[in-house]
Amino acid sequence: MSESQSTQKPEQQAPQAVTARPESLWQPFATLRGEVDRLFDNFWGGAGGALRRALPDAPAMDLVEAEKEFRIKAELPGMDAKDVELALSEDMLTIKGEKKDEREEKAENYHLSERRFGSFSRSFQLPRGVDRDKIEASFEKGVLTVTLPKTAEAAVAQRKIDISQKG
Repeated sequence: MSESQSTQKPEQQAPQAVTARPESLWQPFATLRGEVDRLFDNFWGGAGGALRRALPDAPAMDLVEAEKEFRIKAELPGMDAKDVELALSEDMLTIKGEKKDEREEKAENYHLSERRFGSFSRSFQLPRGVDRDKIEASFEKGVLTVTLPKTAEAAVAQRKIDISQKG
């Protein structure tokens, strides 16, 4: 064996250096995805973005139980009472809404016409003890409030249970 040839066994040979790969080599489409996301954000960030934020698929709703009633509050910015429908079918309460917005501007050098539409529907199963004949709804400043009064029996049936401390 010549001196230029290695006399070491394979497991004794010096390990080869491993070079770290940048993140982009492991995810070749990360840059492309970032650019596509940016394009969508720019598109929706214009006039359509305001509508998308104002009319999500499911508007923000709060459900609260008080001593004598349940309340549902739905935030519906930019909508009026005429845009909302409230229906009761058996034990299912459904809130539906639709927003239609059309805008047109004309000037000497341009003509702008925009139409935006959006709708939503949410359904809630009524809890036991709701007096279905006394359900009321009101709409003020973009907030729908549905009041679901409890029956006399349901309001009285609630009682506080004491908790004992051990140890």
